[in-house]
Amino acid sequence: MPKANKQHIVKILETHYITHDVKRFVVERPAGYNFIPGQATEVAINLPEWKDQLRPFTFTSIMEHGFLEFMIKIYNDHEGVTNLLGRTHAGAELILHEVFGAIQYKGPGVFIAGGAGITPFISIFRHLYTHKNLHGNKLIYSNKTSGDVIMEAELQQMLGGNFIKIYTRENVVGFRGNRIDRKFLIDNISDFGQNFYLCGPKKFVQNITELLLDLGASAETVIIEK
Repeated sequence: MPKANKQHIVKILETHYITHDVKRFVVERPAGYNFIPGQATEVAINLPEWKDQLRPFTFTSIMEHGFLEFMIKIYNDHEGVTNLLGRTHAGAELILHEVFGAIQYKGPGVFIAGGAGITPFISIFRHLYTHKNLHGNKLIYSNKTSGDVIMEAELQQMLGGNFIKIYTRENVVGFRGNRIDRKFLIDNISDFGQNFYLCGPKKFVQNITELLLDLGASAETVIIEK
């Protein structure tokens, strides 16, 4: 876990749910607070009993926005940080720490995301799209159901035919209702020598990494959160 250095207290400017369990937060961006698309920071709620409860969240905004944005999955099954964030609104304050690594863009390739693992890719895609440099990238996005897809319309607009949606617990006409297995990768990827960006639940990333390496990808071109 990254070491907590300088702290920045910021006000929440806007919040709303974008899926049934993912909430968007727009917050102030401190002067000089810069990040690379795909990076993250540790966030705490600025309340006495919560300010030391840090959780890592990825920026979904880009530097051109002038504000910071997070898309956070809310877990209501226990009294944790995200449960409280689910009940936190504009005007409240968060504490941001220093920016740290996570996933960074190294050139065109295939992005494979599971659920809320899409968040670092949103910032990367927005940056590339803004600079007209998104060509050559493909997104394979796996969710339980269509209701779990984060920012579907915007991803579709940016990626067009290079946006593949998979639902593991729902069969919808026109979409693939299966899991990302060896056959799926062979059917949908023609070049295993390109870059692969993976983000999602730990087991999801581990399984797909093993499949990609077995199919000819190299450890240097499979980019995951460390």
